[in-house]
Amino acid sequence: MPDAASIKPAAGKLGIMTAGMGAVCTTLIAGVEAIRQGLAKPIGSISQMGTIRLGKRTDAKSPLIKDFVPLAKLDDLVFTGWDIFGGNLYDAAKTAGVLDRDQLEQIRPFLEGIEPMPAVFDQYYVKRLTGKRIKEGKSKCDLASQIRNDIAEFKTKTDRQVLIWTGSTEIFMKESAVHQSLAAFEKGLDDNDPGIAPSQMYAWAALKEGIPFINGAPNLTVDIPAMNELSRKMNAPICGKDFKTGQTMIKSVLAPAFKTRMLGVSGWYSTNILGNRDGEVLDDPESFKTKEESKLGLLEMILQPDLYPDLYKDIYHKVRINYYPPRGDNKEGWDNIDIFGWLGYPMQLKVDFLCRDSILAAPLALDLCLFMDLAARTPSLRGLGIQEWLSFYFKAPDSAKGVYPEHDLFIQSMKMKNTLRHIMGEDLITHLGLEYYGQ
Repeated sequence: MPDAASIKPAAGKLGIMTAGMGAVCTTLIAGVEAIRQGLAKPIGSISQMGTIRLGKRTDAKSPLIKDFVPLAKLDDLVFTGWDIFGGNLYDAAKTAGVLDRDQLEQIRPFLEGIEPMPAVFDQYYVKRLTGKRIKEGKSKCDLASQIRNDIAEFKTKTDRQVLIWTGSTEIFMKESAVHQSLAAFEKGLDDNDPGIAPSQMYAWAALKEGIPFINGAPNLTVDIPAMNELSRKMNAPICGKDFKTGQTMIKSVLAPAFKTRMLGVSGWYSTNILGNRDGEVLDDPESFKTKEESKLGLLEMILQPDLYPDLYKDIYHKVRINYYPPRGDNKEGWDNIDIFGWLGYPMQLKVDFLCRDSILAAPLALDLCLFMDLAARTPSLRGLGIQEWLSFYFKAPDSAKGVYPEHDLFIQSMKMKNTLRHIMGEDLITHLGLEYYGQ
């Protein structure tokens, strides 16, 4: 069993680099600073507010996760990043329109002190946006090397780093020859291969620098053999993709409930309206296809129609996203679910989730940065490459080749906490409970 003493301490400053400094990024950074100043609580963050049971239920031992594992402290976080639009983070946060103006004014000096670096951007991959501050280069290799240089510069100011993609959804892409090995990928950078999107260039740069990479969008980025190879080679952790925030979080709760009760599902219709930049980008059919694939995979993985054909083989699953500017970041996710029970009698469930997209995403981004930094300091985790134990946070979890990803939110939560117990040398929790009855 791993020795907790082998985990490197979270000493010094943790640098968080964000590729894309829009609504999610500014909500994350502003929120962390508000918490540091005592102006708010870290609601929604498992790492900051969650507890973990140790030992038997009768032991009554459930410390805060942040007190149990050696996570970086919020006071030790330093932020930087790249964006295609001008202005400092205060300007960006005002444009995003997520946080209250009075709240932003309280932390305005801090936000004004963060100026995004010019970003790598190509409108071919995100049709609805036009870059204003973008890097120029002779080739994709040149551009990716410029990102590496930015990372190297930030390394001189911080002790450890993570890079998180909080940028837009790119067009739908499938694996091609350039993705099959690290050698093929790096040749593709030299050759300007169209199969290499900007998000992959950021991931390559981060992993080459030996730092963890997190993908908050549904893009084809690290879920390719080349990045898996590079991750393992550099001992730089990678994980799944696309933050599991509103509608998909609800699906990952309800679908396991139906399956556990052996209730059938004949149809699940999901639609969303949102008016932020994400909604504008997803109004392009090619970007929507990327998001659709991420959202559609969950039900089949949870319900396993091959195992339960009488209940789920004929399910009709439809997902829609509609750009509606008046709604801004306040997304509405509406689900109509047609289920059936005993003797095939039909029933319905309707869910109308009026959520705040970036408010749900920001604490996930924080947790992932802290946990991926922990993974990079933990010998038994960093060599794995894919951190499957963090599936809890993603619409599209990643997993080892030949192993299906786990989508059930409750199984994901158990896996995550058992991983933390494991690396700290604590007994795993099975919930068997026979010991309470003399067995």
